Amino acid sequence: MDTTLTTNKSFSVPLSLRLSGSALKIIAVLSMVTDHCAYFLMEPDTPLYNVMRCFGRIAFPVFAFLIAEGFAHTRSRTRYFLTLLGFAIVSEIPWFLLNGYDGTHNVMFTLSLGVAALAIFDRLCEHGPLCCFSILLMCILTWWSGVDYDWRGVLMIAIFYMLRKQTIIPWLSRHHVCFPSQAIMQILFTFPFMMHYGIAGAVLASIVIFLYDGTRGNIKGAVAKYSFYAFYPLHLLLIYYLSEII
Repeated sequence: MDTTLTTNKSFSVPLSLRLSGSALKIIAVLSMVTDHCAYFLMEPDTPLYNVMRCFGRIAFPVFAFLIAEGFAHTRSRTRYFLTLLGFAIVSEIPWFLLNGYDGTHNVMFTLSLGVAALAIFDRLCEHGPLCCFSILLMCILTWWSGVDYDWRGVLMIAIFYMLRKQTIIPWLSRHHVCFPSQAIMQILFTFPFMMHYGIAGAVLASIVIFLYDGTRGNIKGAVAKYSFYAFYPLHLLLIYYLSEII
């Protein structure tokens, strides 16, 4: 029996190493919690702090990738956007408690604006210059508003979505584009943005994304989905209380 899943003609990955969407979510959440614990609760520039922060750099690229996948598969893109935006607003309370009024805003706003950028792309993709200009305006908005990961985060989400095989296939015959591997293409074009936040974390995030098998995994249903969203503000609130005790 063949135990590999072929990603292109010359490369295959053992099925035992492939990761579902649920596995990617768990890895991203663990990475995020590790990163925030180091940043808010530990002394900087210690060996353990640096290792934890490095592992923490996995989180956002994987979340960005999952947002692109989620946008492609959701039944209601409007609800998807409003859900992310709602949790972003709620998350501002623990974000403010941890960071004070420093002009920044939590990453859920970045993810929701990323979804808005994807909606713009889908609506205007036939009008190349207008589409590019609209996404550029969205990036300027994220930079101006001070959301976490700013314009790089939104571009990362957009690139992950644009280079999905299902998104790019209609353009292949028209432009004679070779599409050797979806994951490799996505990683190559997003890696410069990942690298801005640390090269080791970018490499680790790229490995996780490359191992995605395209399946949803065992974490399903509305309760599980909203629990993942709610975990973000709840874990920030818990870290705030721990920081007050420590």
